Order: sequence, then C-alpha cells, then structure tokens
Amino acid sequence: MTLRQAQGSVWKSAAPVIVGAVLVIVMAILPLLNLSLPGILPGPTYTPGSLALLSLCMVFAALALSYNLLLGSAGMLSFGHALYFGAGAYGLGILLDAFRLPLWQGVFAALIGGMVVALITGAVAMRVNGIPFAMVTLAFAQAGSVLVRRNQAITGGEEGLGLHTESVPDWLVGVVNTRNLYWLSLIVLVLVYLIVLWVDRSRLGHLAAAARENDLRVQVLGLRPARAKLIVFVIAALCASLAGVAYLLLQSGTQPSAVGADLTITVLVMVVLGGVGFRWGAIVGGVLYTILDQRLTVLARAEGIQALPDFLRIPLSEPLFLLGVLFILVVMFLPGGIAGTVDTLRRRRRGGAPAAGSLAALEDSEAAPAEAGVR
Repeated sequence: MTLRQAQGSVWKSAAPVIVGAVLVIVMAILPLLNLSLPGILPGPTYTPGSLALLSLCMVFAALALSYNLLLGSAGMLSFGHALYFGAGAYGLGILLDAFRLPLWQGVFAALIGGMVVALITGAVAMRVNGIPFAMVTLAFAQAGSVLVRRNQAITGGEEGLGLHTESVPDWLVGVVNTRNLYWLSLIVLVLVYLIVLWVDRSRLGHLAAAARENDLRVQVLGLRPARAKLIVFVIAALCASLAGVAYLLLQSGTQPSAVGADLTITVLVMVVLGGVGFRWGAIVGGVLYTILDQRLTVLARAEGIQALPDFLRIPLSEPLFLLGVLFILVVMFLPGGIAGTVDTLRRRRRGGAPAAGSLAALEDSEAAPAEAGVR
C-alpha cells in the first residue's frame, strides 16, 4: 500500500467521525441561531416552539435507535418495546412524586427499574422465537398498559402523570428553559447512539448478528446466542428507558399511550421508514416521522384543505391517513427505507465498493442482502 493509499484509507475511516461531530456541533448551536424553516418548524430555531419540536424529534430518534438495535442488529421483532420507554417515564415520575427523590437519583433508579423489567420479560419472551416472541412482548406491553390505566392513585390513570417539579432543578422547568431541555435531549440522543454503536462493534453485537442470520449454526459452534440476545434486549430497553426519562422532562409529564403497543408500532414505522439495520437511518426515520406527525396536524387545519370537497377533505384532514399512505409508498418503492436506498445507489455508483465517506459509512456493518434476513 502506497502512502497516498494509506492516507486515503485513514481519511475514509475518519470521515464518518468528523461528519458526526460536525452534525452534533451544529445541533448544539442551533438554539443560538435565528434560522427559519417554513412548513417544517413553527418559528425560528431559537423560539421555544421550534426547540420543543426538535427536542421531541431527538427523543423519538433515540427510541428508534434502541428499537433498531433489537430489529436491525439482533433480528428480534418486538411489539412491546414501548413498555420500557414507559418504564423510564413513569418510573421517574412516580419516584419524584411518591418518594421525593432528587432528579438524578430518580433517573438512576428509573433506569435500573427499566433494566430489571426488561430482564424479566425478555427472559420469558425469549423462550420462543419469531412471531410467538412478538406476541409475548405484545402481551407484556398490554399488561403494562392496563396497570398504568387502572392505578390512578399511583400513575394518574387515563389522565396521565404530571412531573413533580419540586424535585427537578429550576433550569429544567418551564418554557423559558426549553433551550436547556433541548440540549438535554441532544445529550440523550448522542449517548444512545454511542451505546448502540458500541454494541454493534463489540463481540456481543457480532454474536447477536450471527444468531440473527443462523441461530442453529452459532449454537453448533459452541456459543450461546440466547444469552447474547438477552443482553442486547436489556441494553435496548435501557436506551428506551433513557429516552422515556427525557420525554417526561420535556413534556412535563407522560400519558398511558407511552406504554401501549401503538407506540411500538409507531417506532417500528420510524425504523422501517429510515432503513432497518442503519443507525443513521433510524435517526432520520424518527425525526422525519415526528415532524410529519406534528406538522400535518397544522396542515389539516389549513384553509386550502378545508375548502376541498368532502371526499378529499376528510382523508387529507387526518395526519394518520397521510402517514399511512407515506409508509405504503416507502414499502412499495423504497423497500430498504431511506438509508437502504441511499446505500443501494451508492453501491451501484461505485460498483459495489463501500464508500467510507458517504452517509452509509456511518454504519460499521453493511446491510445484508434482502433474502438473508430482516435487513
């Protein structure tokens, strides 16, 4: 290898890190800038409304990353991942309200609680595979939703649980501190990304990925894929609980929908939209879905939509209808999602050689062929 080739290889390896660092820096200084994105953000980037929307995008991007660790890396289709998101949100809310714990002690305890719940439910669910596994996780999520809705004295029931602000530092409370909550959400997203990146590049991640492709072959080699998949399951739940904690602080409370299976389906749509198996795809999918979900509601009330005939006005006034149509179009014409399509085009242009400086190079491992599994 010549010196020029060696330098090119080093640059290609460092490019994803540099791009990621630049993106984080840009996101960090965004609240200090006066940028407007009409139709996407409700106002300039320094205003509380825009910062709240961007913060929510990052929280759900972190949740999508945690689910992508399950589905994309370990091949586990779960319909109960929202249970751990809700465990973080409700766990912290109950600890602050009932036990008056300081915020950071409450966060630590809520994350430990989420991990314990994941360890117990995951150990039971992993006695089966495939669709039965998905159904067992769904049953656990539904049980958690019932517990939340029926215990009004503890969880607030159908009305939800408010944030006990007396245990929260003043710099994280109120609209005037939306900028601080934005930075907290960014920290959570970066932390979850680093955890997922570490798992994917570790021996644990390689073992889980091998088990996803051929579980029996891994067992024949004398390895224990079940333990590896359980650990990945618990780590993904930990990341989801961390996103739930950020959600509680950002929204000053939580609702029963944060535990239900509907949220898991929503996160699944985010991951499929962004591209299963691609970390940056999960982030893009989470951000794109959240913005559409929030802004399509405003579009539905626009005068132009309201003036249409009923057969057009009624469906176009429903954000879920529009999101459903978008999801169908993505599945039909972009089966690999946004990231998968970008990766395919990049491979075709370069004759199959991965481009380390492109967006897909943010992934440590490339997506497997479609016939090989979930990617």
